[in-house]
Amino acid sequence: MAAPVGFLTEEQRKLMRSASYGREVMVDESSKLMRSVSHGHHTMPEAALGAGGAKNLNAGASSEAKLDRRSNSGKNGRPKKGGGGGKGTWGSFLSADGVLQVDRNDPNYDSEEEPYKLVGAPVAQSLEQFKEKVASLVEEYFASDDVTSMATDLRNLGSPNYHHYFVKKLVSMALDRHDREKEMASVLLSALYADVIEPDQLAKGFRNLLESVDDLSLDIPDAVDILAVFLARAVVDDILPPAFLSKTQKVLAEGSKGIAVIQKAEKSYLLAPHHAEVVERKWGGSTHTTVAEVQAKIVALLKEYVEGGDKAEACCCIRELNVPFFHHEVVKKALVLAMEEKAAEAKIWALLQESAEEGLITSSQMAKGFTRLSDSIHDLALDIPDAKEMLEVFTTRAVDEGWVSAPFSRAVTSELAASVETKEARIFKLKATTIIQEYFLSDDIGEVILSLEDLAAPDYHATFVKRLITLAMDRKNREKEMASVLLSALYAEVIPIASIARAFTLLLHSAEDTALDIPCAANELALFLARAVVDDILAPLYLEEINEQLPEGCLGREIVHMAQSVLSARHAGERILRCWGGGGTGQAVEDAKDKIKLLLEEFEAGGELAETCQCIRDLDMPFFHHEVVKKALVMAMEKKNDRVLSLLRECAQEGLINTSQMVKGFRRVLDTLDDLTLDIPDAKEKAALYVEQAKQEGWLKPSFDENEMSKFT
Repeated sequence: MAAPVGFLTEEQRKLMRSASYGREVMVDESSKLMRSVSHGHHTMPEAALGAGGAKNLNAGASSEAKLDRRSNSGKNGRPKKGGGGGKGTWGSFLSADGVLQVDRNDPNYDSEEEPYKLVGAPVAQSLEQFKEKVASLVEEYFASDDVTSMATDLRNLGSPNYHHYFVKKLVSMALDRHDREKEMASVLLSALYADVIEPDQLAKGFRNLLESVDDLSLDIPDAVDILAVFLARAVVDDILPPAFLSKTQKVLAEGSKGIAVIQKAEKSYLLAPHHAEVVERKWGGSTHTTVAEVQAKIVALLKEYVEGGDKAEACCCIRELNVPFFHHEVVKKALVLAMEEKAAEAKIWALLQESAEEGLITSSQMAKGFTRLSDSIHDLALDIPDAKEMLEVFTTRAVDEGWVSAPFSRAVTSELAASVETKEARIFKLKATTIIQEYFLSDDIGEVILSLEDLAAPDYHATFVKRLITLAMDRKNREKEMASVLLSALYAEVIPIASIARAFTLLLHSAEDTALDIPCAANELALFLARAVVDDILAPLYLEEINEQLPEGCLGREIVHMAQSVLSARHAGERILRCWGGGGTGQAVEDAKDKIKLLLEEFEAGGELAETCQCIRDLDMPFFHHEVVKKALVMAMEKKNDRVLSLLRECAQEGLINTSQMVKGFRRVLDTLDDLTLDIPDAKEKAALYVEQAKQEGWLKPSFDENEMSKFT
């Protein structure tokens, strides 16, 4: 059946499809298609073609390749999914500017047809790559001794988060070398501190060293000794805080050699006399200028400038020091000199201004100098009373002239405003220091009590206690024991409990600053705190209360935890009482407690009243008579025998126990009443009865009950 006019037969469609996709076709199919097309899509017999048709057919059969639509160029001639491409096609849709538009909603969308875009992204440096580069830098530094180039190379190396590894690598490579390289390593760390290496990265590097001492010791037998010097040197050079030692010791594994390094650094170097000079010159074979020598040169050039007034020469001397990383020391020393010598202030200011304008001292070094001075302003104020006010003026002026940034100024100003002392407070602190120093020489508690009464400044009693403990921490065990005994003697009779608690709070808040001057301040303050609890001066609950007031992560909190740990140990009372050797006054207090207990038990069992009073007198500790009152009242409650009350009445009538000591003894019982109730259920009723009896018989002042009796109910 003939196909309708205008339509292709199925055979023609198949041939067209195969041709459009470049497939091979049979010769006879090609012949039929040619005949069909030439006769209006009707199939004709081969004989009807005639000679010309046969010739054409043979030609078609002989030239099969002409009907093959595949390209010899190797390129695909098929239409693209977007409609473009292929010979004889319309191509794809074009935008107005002739750029090919890819429709992502097209079902035939292919992401590979998207135009390529090159996006630059930084490639993170791996720790292994950083390690390889650092090792070569350290080797180069040991060969060249060029601090400036080393600082530049490390800064260009990037990856500041890996700087802790640089610290570890530098020190570990110096451990097995001569003194020259050890000194170079210490000087380099001091140079890079804060400007290139952040303080937390430097601390982390030393922490990693302490954790790996056991491994280092396998290759370097004396690694513990050498690393102890490095650690002490870092503290002396002010790049590690002394508190770092105690904090790190807590996180190290028990029995590790890292703990041995810390202990050796403290005992052999940091606690030794003139430890700074000893540590600075430990590697005396070094050819490098030490920090102490640079500091001495800075002081000398500043004094020479003040005398001569030649700014150009002074700037030249600063430049010749060749320590741009240490210029903050020039700023600090210059400001201190301006505070000490009023006449030199104008010249010093002119020198700093010239150095800042020339770019000799950078803004970061200038700010660092002001910051270091601000950190030590409390100690400086002891020698220069108006140091804080002068620093505030200097800071404001420096900001106005563009040397330091405004945010730094606001930080320093707010810190100074919070700690400005009145003239009266400064005078009291000076007098208190004199009283305490005389007490350490004479061991006369009565004289201290009289001196405090003469000062008549109860508002500053917390300052006195703080000063007492601070001065004792930097002295021998004898003075520490004397301070604790004095504190126990002053408690309640002269200084109220609120002032003592306030003093300990101030000490804990300023523990970080104290630790900069007294490396073992944290341990000593923890013992003072525990001793105050053992001596019934502070209640154990106080430790929890103050711990909540301290900032998270501060050294004060660690000190409180240390004190709690000491108090929770077995036989804590005896150990704490003997923590400073147990000699002298400390032993006397402990023995006095035992003797008081024995004489009261002997009296309660039938002893003579006169003999017991004589024993109390023989103790020769009138400042400790409140202990007699307390133990007598507790014994009366426990034994349910009021005979010991007659002893208190007799002591009061004879004047053996004065009124203040009697009141102090009753107050100590009130402070522990809640604990007593656990063992003596009727302790509150008994205490109320004893107070009433004492008032009636005249050995307790009548006004005692207005404020004190509320504690019984």
